[in-house]
Amino acid sequence: MAVQKSRRTPSTRGMRRGHDKLKKPTLAIDKTTGETHRRHHISADGFYRGERVVEMKVEAEEQE
Repeated sequence: MAVQKSRRTPSTRGMRRGHDKLKKPTLAIDKTTGETHRRHHISADGFYRGERVVEMKVEAEEQE
């Protein structure tokens, strides 16, 4: 079993863990709709960089 030579200080531990924090996702605004979405991903309505790349299904309204 490995045994450390000397105890690690809280400062050293903190410096090592400094890179472990979570980052916020990078967001972009669509040119056409003005909707906010993740960069390099399509928006919820199927647009990417101002062009429609996915035809979204139209949900049929229930008639009563």
